[in-house]
Amino acid sequence: MKKLHSPILLVVFILLFTIVSCKKKDGNTVAANTQTSINAIEVAFDSTQIKTFFGKYPKLQPYQGEVEQLYRKHQFHYIWFDKNGLNEFAGLLYNKVNNLSKEGIETEIPYKEKLDDIYNNPDDNQKASIETELLSSALYFFYADKVYDGISTEKSKDLEWFLPRKRQSYVNYLDSLLINPSLIHKEEKGVLKQYYLLRDVLQEYRKIEKKGGWKTIALDPNVKSYKPGDSATAIAQIRTRLFITDDISRDSKSAVYDDELATGILKFKKRSGNLLNKTILPEHINYMNVSVADRIKTVMVNMERCRWISNDITKSKELIVVNIPAYELTFFRDGKPELRSKVVVGKAMHKTVIFSAPMKYIVFRPYWNVPTSILKKEILPAIEKNPNYLAEHDMEWKDSNVRQRPGPENSLGLVKFLFPNSNAIYLHDTPSKSLFGKEDRAFSHGCIRVAKPKELAAIIMKNDKKWNPEKIESAMNGGEEYWYTLKNKIPVYIGYFTAWVDADGVVHFYEDVYKKDEALATLLFDK
Repeated sequence: MKKLHSPILLVVFILLFTIVSCKKKDGNTVAANTQTSINAIEVAFDSTQIKTFFGKYPKLQPYQGEVEQLYRKHQFHYIWFDKNGLNEFAGLLYNKVNNLSKEGIETEIPYKEKLDDIYNNPDDNQKASIETELLSSALYFFYADKVYDGISTEKSKDLEWFLPRKRQSYVNYLDSLLINPSLIHKEEKGVLKQYYLLRDVLQEYRKIEKKGGWKTIALDPNVKSYKPGDSATAIAQIRTRLFITDDISRDSKSAVYDDELATGILKFKKRSGNLLNKTILPEHINYMNVSVADRIKTVMVNMERCRWISNDITKSKELIVVNIPAYELTFFRDGKPELRSKVVVGKAMHKTVIFSAPMKYIVFRPYWNVPTSILKKEILPAIEKNPNYLAEHDMEWKDSNVRQRPGPENSLGLVKFLFPNSNAIYLHDTPSKSLFGKEDRAFSHGCIRVAKPKELAAIIMKNDKKWNPEKIESAMNGGEEYWYTLKNKIPVYIGYFTAWVDADGVVHFYEDVYKKDEALATLLFDK
């Protein structure tokens, strides 16, 4: 019997040693990956089943690569099941996907009937199922794709959007969600905060839509404007319209243009990018007549644009942002706006490009080196008509090109701000100050004219002890061109948002100056 026991004991010992060795070898990784759900079951499946699954569910194939990456990380263990069946986060994710419209997304949910059957009958899904497991993972990446990423980088570039797109691993983010499912209800750290502000506006405007929206204000072709003291049926209609969107606190139904309505008009104009006066013009009424359904679409389109930008840009020590439809520049320091300035942007045929680059230089009393396209199309024909054209415009030949000498009549004004880029776009002063008094300010060849150039230079150079406002004034009015190199480069973001929520929670709608909203809406909503 002793001879019989020895081989048996040896086999048992080898088996125990093998199990313990495997535990030691994989223990740290398995523990790290299976604890994503506190009660996750430690069961693995055959990796070849992933390919089989996507063959059966071809609409989910765009997410196959991420699903494979996810399970390689988790050694092909189940992550959506615990000892009680489908875990908590699986149910939360299903509810989120079923409410995609709250995220401003109108899309078909792939294999919705199958998902409904699984998640509406939890008692039938207590046992781990590879099909349910992989459906849940694909559902997660579908949700992340639609809500966090948006349309592809290639498609956004086709829409002439060249701002850097954010990058984030949603494979890694899933671990955090499985440990703490409630995180899915919180603002996702990688998404621009503006997205969530617009999401709140979306809900408010949908409530307005459910109540019937607002009626069209009648336009009298014989009336050129309404001013305080005027009386008309249209004024009562305007009052009701502004009450619906909280521009005034009550609707007195009065047809007289009184102080209460004037306050509402100023608020409306401020959030519409109009000049702040009390005169109501036909174009203002046309703007009020844009339907609530169209405003909802505008909000959704701009939520999509927010998906493309990382919230990390707000962490920049200094940041310059230009919003083209708002005709506005904002300088941020430590996340807070320190300067706002009106701007003039490119006209429709010379669109200002949507992109980003670091500002490196400020040039005082700059020469204007006339671009080749302007030289050929405008300057040379003008010289043919008038031989004295260059002298009359303080211009000169420089090699084979034309440039304008520094001075107050220079097309770039007295200062320009350079962030070298292939688009040849920069910020600059202008002698044409009257353009800043217009509501529509798309007049340039693509560069951006700044209403407050001296103030912008001062705030950029604020921490340079060698410079002060007086020295800046002197440099702008001196004799020679002078280049100042920034000690720290400042990121410049030129964006395009036709709906924006300010720090007070007030939504602003701007004219779609380059008609970009409809093209994006077609990609998002066209079935």
